[in-house]
Amino acid sequence: MSAQQIKWNADFQEYIDTYKDLAIEEMVEYHIPASITLAQGLLESGAGKSYLSRQGNNHFGIKSHGWEGRTIRHDDDAKQESFRAYNSVKESYEDHSRFLANRERYQRLFQLSLTDYKGWAHGLKACGYATSPSYANRLIAIIETYQLYEYDKTPLVRKPDVNLASTSYKAPDLTQLHIIKNYNNNRYLYARQGDSFESIAREVGISAENLAKFNERNLHSQLKEGDVVYLAKKQKKADKRYKHHKHVVQPGESMYLISQKYGIRLSSLYKLNNLTPAYQIRVGDKLKVC
Repeated sequence: MSAQQIKWNADFQEYIDTYKDLAIEEMVEYHIPASITLAQGLLESGAGKSYLSRQGNNHFGIKSHGWEGRTIRHDDDAKQESFRAYNSVKESYEDHSRFLANRERYQRLFQLSLTDYKGWAHGLKACGYATSPSYANRLIAIIETYQLYEYDKTPLVRKPDVNLASTSYKAPDLTQLHIIKNYNNNRYLYARQGDSFESIAREVGISAENLAKFNERNLHSQLKEGDVVYLAKKQKKADKRYKHHKHVVQPGESMYLISQKYGIRLSSLYKLNNLTPAYQIRVGDKLKVC
């Protein structure tokens, strides 16, 4: 566990989903871990909601020293300091990479491995990127909460999202916060003993009513340890890898459990198979999921 633990935030996840590919592009060209770039962007821009990012596309808080382009004024260490302004977020990401790569004080960071995000985080603080004593630990906490280190692997070797359809539940370490995972263009977590939609809702910042609706459950239905809880509305079809696959019904499975396993809506599962809710599921039945 990192030096401090942070709660999963939907705004942060949306930012990651939007800019992860841009961070990976910068990593390939400049050898800066994508996890570090994303974590700095999240922290410095408040997930893209800060004044500098909204008005000047400045996602990394870089001031205008030695800058000949457009500038924007904002209160920081002093009143109305001058910051760099960009025509696009992409320009901000590119300038951030050049800012680190072209300055002598950051050169020792480029001797570190791309997977050493902790070394990069502490190195940025030691080299003077930020004045906050907790800067490195905050970057590490963001990276570990959102598993940004996965983006530091090249696309050819990066592990795919967890395949719920072919893996069984394994009880997670009982840390305070749930681990958020990705599957079928959605995010999910595993329920623990004592969890409810209300308790999970408080943690992830989504209303309990919506959380229950996303999972096609009653708000007050009891969650069991190991239940998959999706954090957004499920898809109409399973991942495209199952286009020519049929699910063989196993003992103890229901149409609902199968829909959860593949991250698809229950109504879509019936529709894909030309069935109605009156259908009586049987072991050995073969069902389309995509």
